[in-house]
Amino acid sequence: MQTAGVRGIRFNLARPAGATPQLLEALARRIEPLGWHVQIHAPAGTIADLASSLAALPVPLVIDHLGRFPQPDATAHPAWSVLRGLVDAGRCWVKVSGAYHDSVAGAPDYADTGALTRAWLTAAPERVVWGTDWPHPAATAGEKPLPDDARLLDLLADWAPSSATLHRVLVDNPIALYGFAPVAPVADQSRTMTGNEP
Repeated sequence: MQTAGVRGIRFNLARPAGATPQLLEALARRIEPLGWHVQIHAPAGTIADLASSLAALPVPLVIDHLGRFPQPDATAHPAWSVLRGLVDAGRCWVKVSGAYHDSVAGAPDYADTGALTRAWLTAAPERVVWGTDWPHPAATAGEKPLPDDARLLDLLADWAPSSATLHRVLVDNPIALYGFAPVAPVADQSRTMTGNEP
């Protein structure tokens, strides 16, 4: 699995059907020698309730789907300061994915999710990674409209306060979290127009 690119294990506590919170420490210790991380998908309140156990894990932690905060006004939720504490401790990451999960504003702009993303990017730009959440299991189950992945990436560019932050989220942070090999900068492919092009 390591050779295939696997770098972590995921606990889905939003829809319990597999590993339980009681297995967090034991499974984290099993993956520790591999340098993997634990990813948690759970409502913000559940994550806050588990904060002390999560902080004690011997591996990095990734909070999925922005922390699954109820919308709107996610940063006013009591769990915000708890999750911020986990991230500020330096071993916890937040994944910007599933923008549609908790959005009340909805497509196409997910304005409330955008506000939460901006809050994470302001609080800890070095601890945020991005994912599409493809193939969107909640949407394909008919619970939500199927999102547009290209639009979600465009929105991330809008939500990021700078191109440097966007690069950090899409390139530097995944290299640090997943152990990807650094990539060489892409040469500028632009060309000067001569006026003869259609």
